[in-house]
Amino acid sequence: MNKKNEDREIAFSAGLMQSGSGFIGPFTTEITLTYRNVLTNIGNAYNPVTGIFTAPLKGAYMFRVSVYCHGGTPATVSIYKNEEHMVLAHTHHTQGALAASNGLVLILEVGDVVYVRLWSGRRIYDDGKENHNTFSGFLLFPLREQ
Repeated sequence: MNKKNEDREIAFSAGLMQSGSGFIGPFTTEITLTYRNVLTNIGNAYNPVTGIFTAPLKGAYMFRVSVYCHGGTPATVSIYKNEEHMVLAHTHHTQGALAASNGLVLILEVGDVVYVRLWSGRRIYDDGKENHNTFSGFLLFPLREQ
C-alpha cells in the first residue's frame, strides 16, 4: 500500500446538537441522525450535514453510538453499514433518564458508508452542552487491497 501515514489518520466524534436542548422524534419512519456538533473529524470522512461516515480507505474501523432517553418514550438507534442494520442501542425508563451505548468493529471497503438511524416511534433527548448522544468512529488499521 502506497498510502502515507497522514492518509491513515481517520477519526471522528460528534454530538447531536450544536446548541440548545430538546427532543428529537418520535417520527412515523426511521430517520438518519445528523450529528452536527463535530468534536473531532480527522481525515474529514464524517459529514455533519448528512450524518454519514464514508470510508476513505479499506480497513478495520471501530464505531460507537450512545443514546439518551428522558421522560417515558423509549430511545432506540441503530448503526448501519451501507443499508444493513448492524447493532442497536436501546433504553427505556418510565421516569427520569437513562443512557445506553453500543459499538462494533467493521471491515469497510473504500466508499462504504456508516450512519445511525433513530427508530420510528422513538425519541431521544439531547443538550448541546452535554452531548448525551454521540456517534464516533476511527480506523484501527488499514487492510491491503486484494
